[in-house]
Amino acid sequence: MRKFLSTILIFTSVAIYAQEAGYKSYIDFNYFGGNIALHNNSILHLITGHPEGFIISYNKKTFGHDAWEQRFNYPDYGASFVFQDLKNHRLGNNYGLYAHYNFYFFKRNVMLRLAQGLSYNTNPYDKMDNPKNVAFGSRLLSSTYLMLNYKKDRWFDRFGFQAGLSLIHYSNANVKAPNTSVNTIALNVGLTYHLDTEDLDFIVDENNEKFTENIKYNLAFRSGINQSDVIGSGQFPFYIVSAYADKRLSATSAIQFGADVFFSEFLKELIYYQSVSFPEENVSGDEDYKRVGLFAGHELFINKMSVVTQLGYYVYYPFDFEGRTYIRVGLKRYFGDKLFGAITLKSHGAKAEAVEFGVGVRL
Repeated sequence: MRKFLSTILIFTSVAIYAQEAGYKSYIDFNYFGGNIALHNNSILHLITGHPEGFIISYNKKTFGHDAWEQRFNYPDYGASFVFQDLKNHRLGNNYGLYAHYNFYFFKRNVMLRLAQGLSYNTNPYDKMDNPKNVAFGSRLLSSTYLMLNYKKDRWFDRFGFQAGLSLIHYSNANVKAPNTSVNTIALNVGLTYHLDTEDLDFIVDENNEKFTENIKYNLAFRSGINQSDVIGSGQFPFYIVSAYADKRLSATSAIQFGADVFFSEFLKELIYYQSVSFPEENVSGDEDYKRVGLFAGHELFINKMSVVTQLGYYVYYPFDFEGRTYIRVGLKRYFGDKLFGAITLKSHGAKAEAVEFGVGVRL
């Protein structure tokens, strides 16, 4: 209860500050309840109830003062706090902080929220005290949630109503094994409260000048730590060098094509481990741990942020690990016209390999 009240106090303080600064803002509170999706049979013993929790959010509205706001139909952006009781003492509870965007459709009656953040788990895997929690190998987790709601603002004075479907994902992206992860599919219902008596009018700019830009060339360096699925095999750094070209198709969209070179130190340990423990795998121990991939991708530009999606194929693949295709999704933040930082998730299908922290230049 004290944690709940502290959270309410923090969000109220932020809201009061925002109101004094003259921002057009609102807060919302949503209760949710649902089920853990069985995406892997190894977590079947952990699904013993119907998870529930709440989401508290602070949202800042946009009205078209910047061109990107008009392009995306005047979205909101803000921060969220999520508490979830997973209804299993081995899984514990999760507390998460997120940044999010709200996008609107169908005359602003339908809202899609995309949120990314970090979550703290109260009872992760421990080989002595909690060996059955194969979902979370660490206390700190990467988390994403999606919310698709019917929404009615200012339904009664400053109060509004929203209800719909939410998907909440938790994973540490193989920073530490085990990492089976948990996905919750839930129904949510909530109230909104606007901090201002009325909203501003939306600005409509009739200037539809076509956006043009020459092909740009990018260099990026990514790094982090991860671990194989062998529990106790140790955490190791990885390094990725990427070079690619991109072509803007519009003010919001670009296509990419390029190459990655992967130096994944955890594969050294995994190659040695398989060579001495599983002779039937025909691993000699001399296999090269490096990989080279070619990829095609797309970048969606939102203000100074962008969303990256890439599909790759290993052309140099001396050791078999999770297949020859890979996926990368994540966020980039531009600092000026050339420099950027990025946080991305690399996976093989639904099997995460690493969270990548990157820097780069776009020339």
